[in-house]
This record gives sequence, structure tokens and C-alpha cells, in this order.
Amino acid sequence: MPPSTTISVAGDSPAAVRTNWSYLLPVCLVATLGGLLFGYDTGVISGAIEFLTARFGLNVVMKGWASGCVLLGCAAGVLLVGPISDRFGRKKALWLAALLFLVSAVGTAVPSDIWTFIAFRLLGGLGIGIASMSTPMYIAEITPARLRGRMVSVNQIAIVGGIVLVYFVNYFIARSGDQTWNETVGWRWMFASGGLPALAFALLLFVIPESPRWLIERDRADEARSILTRVAGECFAQAELTGIRQSLSAEAGTWGEVFSRALRGPLAVGIALAILQQVTGINVFLYFGTTIFKNLSASTGVEAGMLQQIVIGGASALCTIAAIATVDHWGRKPLMLLGATGMGLSLAAMGLMAQFLPEPAAVSQWMLLFILIYVACFGLSVGPVTWVILSEIYPTAVRGRALGLATFFLWMADYAVTQTFPILDAKDSWLVNRFHHAFPFYIYGAFCVVLVLGVWRWVPETKGRTLEQIEQSWRAKKPRPPG
Repeated sequence: MPPSTTISVAGDSPAAVRTNWSYLLPVCLVATLGGLLFGYDTGVISGAIEFLTARFGLNVVMKGWASGCVLLGCAAGVLLVGPISDRFGRKKALWLAALLFLVSAVGTAVPSDIWTFIAFRLLGGLGIGIASMSTPMYIAEITPARLRGRMVSVNQIAIVGGIVLVYFVNYFIARSGDQTWNETVGWRWMFASGGLPALAFALLLFVIPESPRWLIERDRADEARSILTRVAGECFAQAELTGIRQSLSAEAGTWGEVFSRALRGPLAVGIALAILQQVTGINVFLYFGTTIFKNLSASTGVEAGMLQQIVIGGASALCTIAAIATVDHWGRKPLMLLGATGMGLSLAAMGLMAQFLPEPAAVSQWMLLFILIYVACFGLSVGPVTWVILSEIYPTAVRGRALGLATFFLWMADYAVTQTFPILDAKDSWLVNRFHHAFPFYIYGAFCVVLVLGVWRWVPETKGRTLEQIEQSWRAKKPRPPG
């Protein structure tokens, strides 16, 4: 990538501005380490859950709790970090996330009982919750409008990259010993391995600036101008300063503003998108992929399941890269509609195969194919584009609170899916005897239909528009919330 590229920014004067990639790209890449740790900490459970279950003798409810408790921490984290990031800045919020990641990595590696493990997983969840909203918000607030979709989508690559990385780490740790060793020691190393990237993230945060939009909100315009000038030059900096000030002059930056009539539309759209991103089932494959293949194929053990998880994670990463190349060209809505449709069709195929194919080995082979298609569709669209939209649609002064609220619902939906999947897919249950492991796929496929209809009807196109222009369009239209 060249050190600078000439672009035009929606809302600026016709004169071109030059984006200084040598400054912007490293800043955004450091911020996306929060996304990498987000993926790493959520994905580590996939390789460890079977060993953890055997070590502590967990039933299906406790297995879901051990997997899903981190998500309750995530939900709490996003509620806490909204006011923190609005008060103290996006950069300090990212520092807090790094510290929590580090503490959790150490704490989950040493417990002698499941409840101590759960306590430290909850702390890790707080870090994930903070990173899940602070990283895309920070990137959106420092990046020119024409590049914002691609740069925020880089965070999704970091998330998926963290998941793929931890799949490899889990796989090689599991291969280092036998089943007894893994049940006793191996899973501890899986969780402890997250300490190194957490420490690197904390140290690298020293070299990036604060969000310029937050600085302007705190009457530190000179610092903001300096940062924006380094991003894309004087003309860009002046245009951004003017637009941000105009936006802030009409905002109180309180919870009352978040729930005001003017913002009812974007708040409802954001919450609905956040929930639907999760209840379409993606994290079942990321957290329980090893278990799914173990249940569906008599010839597939835990290690083979881990290898298939690596393939799934790799497909997701490749398609997320494709999303970056297209999100600012095709737009947000076309990608969301195309991806959600593909996800729904793939889930229907998985359900039909699981229910009606008689041979477990055949199910496993075909299931992997359709899971890859499903994950590819998610990585191309619903995964990264949802975060792009959530980072764009809220006004500057309340972005931390509003994005935190939407992300709270995202994590609660993720928790509901994670907690219920082991129950819906439990061996010898009525659902499994009746549907042969197909029932969860039917449920997630139905939510894909809801997502397609919701995006078609309610989600605005934000491609190429400044954050201030997006805000003004909501205020001008005054759309009614869904429902």
C-alpha cells in the first residue's frame, strides 16, 4: 500500500485530500489488537471446553455456563465502558481492556475449581466487552469517511484472526500430550497463552493518539486538529472540525439524548442488528464446532474437530478480507442482504442433512462444506458490516453510550445462544431424537430470514457519508423504530 492516496471525502470541498497511510494505518492496526484479543479470548473456549468438561465433570447446563459466562462479562463491560469512554477517552478504555485481558489470561490458567475459572472468565468478558465497542468506535472517529468502512472492517479481520490464531494454539497444545494431560494441564496453557498478546496490546497503546472527535468534545481542538492534519491534511482537518462542532452543538451527550425521539430510529436499528448478528448462530460454530463434529460423526474426535475449526476460521478470515475490499464500493445494505440470504440457505441445508442423512460420516463431510459456506457469507457481510454500521449511526457526543447499549444486547443475545445450544443439542434429548441435531440450525435459519427483511426495510445506506451527515439524515427523516 502506498504511503498516501488521493481521495475525495463526502462532505468536504471538491478539492482532493491526501490520506497519510504511513500514519493512519499503524494507528488503526494497534487499535485492532483489541479486536484480535476479542477473538482470541472468545475462541479459546472452543478447544478447551471438552477437556474442561471432563476435568470438572460438567453437565450440559454447566458446560453452557462455562462457555457462556464470558458473554455476561461482555454485556457488563459495554455498559460500563460507554460512560468511561465518553468521560475519559477511547484510548483509556482500550488500556482498561488490555489490563483485563491480561488478568483473565493468568487467572483462568490456574483455578482449582470451576467457579474460580468462571470468575476470571467474567473479568475477561469485561475486557472483550470494552474492546468490542471501543475499537470500532476509535477507528471510525479517526478515519476519513471514504475509508471508514474498510478500516472498521479491518477490526473484524483482527477478530477472526484472533479466533484462527487461538485455534492453531489450541491444536498444537492439545497435540503436546494425551487426553489425561490435556484434561489436567493442556487447557490451562490454552487460556494462559492469551497473556502475551494482551501485554503487547497494552504497551503499543502508548504510541497511538486519542480520538480527535473526543478531543473536540473536551475542548482540546488544537490536539484534534494536529491529529486530523496528520491523517489527511489541513483541508480535511478543517472540514472535520467544522462538522464535528456543528454536530456537538446540538447534543447534550446524556442518556436522555440517547433515548430522545430524534435518536429512536438509529437506536432501534442498532439494537436489532446487534441481536440478529448473534441469533443467526455464528458463535455456535466458533465455540462449539469441535463438539458439533464430534456429535455428528462417529469417526471424528476432538483433535479432528480442532482441525476443522481451523479450516472454518480460515474461511472466515479470507471472506472478511473480501468484505473490506467491497464494503465501501458495494455499500453496506447489498452485502448484508447477500450474506444473510446465503447464511439462511446454508443453515437450512445443514438442518436437512443432519435430520435425514443416515450415515454420520457423510453428515460430517457435507456439514463441513455448508458450514464453510455459512461462515464465508457471515465473514463477507453480517460479521464486519454490522460493526461498521453500529460505529457509524450514532452522534459523536453519545456514541459511547449508544454503541454500548447496542453491544450490550449483542452480547446478551450471544449468551442466550451459547447457553442454550448444549441443551438443544444434548444427546438422548427429545429434540435430538426427533430432529437428529438439526433443530438449532432451523432456529438460526429462521432468524436469518428476519435479518434479511429487517435490513431491507429499516437499515439506511451509509456508504461514503461523514458521521455528521449520517446523523443529520436520521434527524431529517425521523424514522419510526421497527415494530
